[in-house]
Amino acid sequence: MIHTYEEALDWIHSRLRFGIKPGIKRMEWMMEKLGHPERKFKTIHVAGTNGKGSTVTYIRHILQEAGYRVGTFTSPYIEQFNERISVDGVPFANEDLVKLVNLIKPLADELEDHELGSPTEFEVITAMSFYYFRHMAEVDIAVYETGLGGRFDSTNIITPLVSVITNIGHDHQAILGDSLAEIAYEKAGIIKHGVPVITAVAQEEAREVIVDVAKEKKSRLYQLSQELKISNYEATVKGESFFLNTPFGRLNDLRIAMKGRHQVDNAALAVMACEYVKNYYSFFIEEEHIRQGLEKAFWAGRMEEVSLDPLVVLDGAHNKEGMEKLAETVKDRYKDKHVHILFTALSDKPLDEMISLLDKVADTITFTSFDFPRAAGAEILSGKSKHPKKRAVESWENAVQSILSGLGKDDLLLITGSLYFISEVRTYFTEKG
Repeated sequence: MIHTYEEALDWIHSRLRFGIKPGIKRMEWMMEKLGHPERKFKTIHVAGTNGKGSTVTYIRHILQEAGYRVGTFTSPYIEQFNERISVDGVPFANEDLVKLVNLIKPLADELEDHELGSPTEFEVITAMSFYYFRHMAEVDIAVYETGLGGRFDSTNIITPLVSVITNIGHDHQAILGDSLAEIAYEKAGIIKHGVPVITAVAQEEAREVIVDVAKEKKSRLYQLSQELKISNYEATVKGESFFLNTPFGRLNDLRIAMKGRHQVDNAALAVMACEYVKNYYSFFIEEEHIRQGLEKAFWAGRMEEVSLDPLVVLDGAHNKEGMEKLAETVKDRYKDKHVHILFTALSDKPLDEMISLLDKVADTITFTSFDFPRAAGAEILSGKSKHPKKRAVESWENAVQSILSGLGKDDLLLITGSLYFISEVRTYFTEKG
């Protein structure tokens, strides 16, 4: 029996020793034991290489503005573990975590002696979320973000009202495959028979896979730049603005607070998902709900300004495609600033390509490290850079303090890399005030 929050969290994290075990058989077994809670509430499913969290938060805010009680399942967390399972943006309570661990732990123990084997940390958390949303929080709808891939992801036991695939890029190749087509096939695994899919996938080889799977599953496909069209895009002081055409009508002068042209694509997918459930499942969503939801949507650690004087921005660009978007946004928005970058990442990422992109937008670049099993060392990262003004500082706290001490009004400190790193740095700045 687990009695405290700390004990519950320790037990969950102890599941990390089982690593990543693609497949949904263990999830199906646990859901059978729990009476299939995942079948008893409405869901929206979101997969993709980048932009999942932002798309989830746009959908959540729109539905909230319309008066719905919305669950979200996301990863990784930025400030606290509990935010992975939230209702209306509020993380579930510590005492609920203890209750859920005591519910799931006996099933995990039983599976250890089963041919299916022990459930992973992610499977345990996913199982907890299904039970919580159905029996404890009683949400109107939950928006689920895949953890890795889609086809064998533990969230893929749901049959959602609509599926969303944000984009395809090179990440987790050891598990998902090396080519964009292979990765797209894994992401397309969330497409269910007869359930529509909305996507922003642009590369032809990846898009063709999505199209083929949608046809095979007899799923209506809505594609950005085809059925969904963005126009009149403009970067504003507070975010971005754009017009959007969907099969259900035209929305002029939509505004978002999250910065970057790529966030417009994420917002467009979210609007389309909400328009779909409105028109086919009688959700009461007015145009004003869409507008207000988009403007209020916020996702920590994505081009987030955590200090204005001096200017400090955090962005969890943790793969090549994310870094490309970051570099593009820096050029567009901060061309009048001297850009000082602090970067670290996990060693299994495409570091050469990511660092090359940073070299092109940085006036100075500092490489660092942090306390995480797969974190790359500062000297190793620095060795991959060709920037004339680079340095390596192993302690990121020392690096931050050193850079901040020299910043003026024309300077920007951009801290980027692993989301696990961004989580630590964000806590540092929020506690600092």
